Amino acid sequence: MQPTNTANPAYFHKVVDCQWACPAHTPVPEYIRLIAQGRYGDAYMVNWVSNVFPGILGRTCDRPCEPACRRGRVEEANAEKPEPVAICRLKRVAADLKEDVVARMPRPLPSNGRRIACVGAGPASLTVARDLAPLGYQVTVFEGEQKAGGFMHQQIPRFRLPESVIDEETGYIFALGVEFKSGRRIESMKALLAEGYDAVFVGCGAPRGRDLDIPGRKEAAEHIHIGIDWLASVSFGHVTKVGKRVIVLGGGNTAMDCCRSARRLGGEDVKVIVRSGFDEMKASPWEKEDAQHEGIPIINMHVPKAFVHEGGKLTGMTFEIVRAEHDDKGRRKLVPTGEPDAFFACDEVLIAVGQENAFPWIERDVGIDFDQWGLPLLREGTFQSTLPKVFFGGDAAYGPKNIITAVAQGHEAAVSIDLLLDGQDVAARPAPRTNLMSEKMGIHEWAYDNDPSNDLRYKVPWANAEKALASIKVEVELGFDARTAFKEAGRCLNCDVQTVFTPKLCIECDACVDICPMDCITFTANGDEADLRQRLNAPANDTEQDLFVSPELKTGRVLVKDEDVCLHCGLCAERCPTGAWDMQKFLLLTAKAGGAMNPVAASAERTAT
Repeated sequence: MQPTNTANPAYFHKVVDCQWACPAHTPVPEYIRLIAQGRYGDAYMVNWVSNVFPGILGRTCDRPCEPACRRGRVEEANAEKPEPVAICRLKRVAADLKEDVVARMPRPLPSNGRRIACVGAGPASLTVARDLAPLGYQVTVFEGEQKAGGFMHQQIPRFRLPESVIDEETGYIFALGVEFKSGRRIESMKALLAEGYDAVFVGCGAPRGRDLDIPGRKEAAEHIHIGIDWLASVSFGHVTKVGKRVIVLGGGNTAMDCCRSARRLGGEDVKVIVRSGFDEMKASPWEKEDAQHEGIPIINMHVPKAFVHEGGKLTGMTFEIVRAEHDDKGRRKLVPTGEPDAFFACDEVLIAVGQENAFPWIERDVGIDFDQWGLPLLREGTFQSTLPKVFFGGDAAYGPKNIITAVAQGHEAAVSIDLLLDGQDVAARPAPRTNLMSEKMGIHEWAYDNDPSNDLRYKVPWANAEKALASIKVEVELGFDARTAFKEAGRCLNCDVQTVFTPKLCIECDACVDICPMDCITFTANGDEADLRQRLNAPANDTEQDLFVSPELKTGRVLVKDEDVCLHCGLCAERCPTGAWDMQKFLLLTAKAGGAMNPVAASAERTAT
């Protein structure tokens, strides 16, 4: 193997598993350390720069960072079921316990005379607005509803996300000088372009829920609802009650929101019925757990067959029972078991089987091309459409995902818009800003806590069940208090504090090998990667994470370190008699529109360093 190029920012970035997995690349260990120090405002601002909505995401994020967390794969001896650090809930702590941060928000540069239109006030559009307004762009956000937030406001139930949190965090963006035109639904792209905007960003989401065309659908239509439309009606107060027996169809997060909302609106017998297996459901594991915690059963491997009705009144549904079979390529096929069809009585059905994009307002001769699925054709990595001044992001770009993905795409689209209007190539993406700083403060002292807690993951407190189920607006999760947040933050392994090796100082004494608690350091002869992985002191079988390989040392051997299971404890650096090992904090800030000129990026660097 060739020596590892640690000058490539992607190498150390990938070692910080949580940040690598986050679509917006939030510096997770950095803000967790700040929380442990009681610096909640600083932790909030580090989050705000990357993910824009810390309070919202601290309650609703899909948490791609947590399955990636190193803690979940290195504490097998400490727990029967190893669990990651509660990253998402710690994010909420920063939002809930912060001081007033208004004075810390960036001050926009003078107007540059360029006008940007953002269609829709969802997370992608608001991210574009947040990134461009401080640079002097005049940004106008158009929204058909009266409040900003998009599906965060319209479809996430208030028992998960209070309206006050949405208002606060969207308010920070509008305070930057962004104009918000509520109740203004864009009906024509041609008309919008005729208003003379220099660039247009489309972030209108995937507003159309998929229907289910099976027998009885039309006849019993009065009692059958599209899930996302029903959630919006609940949010706006148009729906205040539901039948006692409710079936929710679908296995995603929208289905989980539907069933839990129905439970609070009077549903006594609420069940989720899905065609896949439980583990194959698209809903996040914690969303499924929350629904089951509230007494809602999830029935799997049932394919909807018909709505049963009497004179237009829905009485139930029939389902075909299936099992999953996989071919030699791993493709799944649902095969009938031959059992009799199952019947479930119900008064109402909520269909949450997916969402689709809908762009009836974009004329097909305006210069924007779409694919066979109705999605815009975009220039890879730039979010630029075939009409160069029009960009897409969030669910409107590549279909339904989640809030943090929409934010990440908004950042990238803002970079593209800024490059375009500056006369540069939008494909020439700016590099991230990185820093490595030694944490050494003495022979056995570091500027970070390198002795992580052995505690198991802490449980977040819930509101009283009777009280929570009695109202659609009572927030269920109460969040960590400061004491519990401190203890949970202590479980973080500080994966951004890197083990940095200086080959010329190494005398190959094997002291680091002897003291490493994970046996992840090995001196050995070089070889190809597959061979080398099996010759280490502990075989490195997770090929998703890289090996660190040094240049050839004095004996002709190389030092190899398995980055996958390193605890970042610093024992190798403490034991090394020559200082060949050092613990250095790696900071990566992804590029934002305007680069170093952007007040948002400058604020992030000041806070983090």
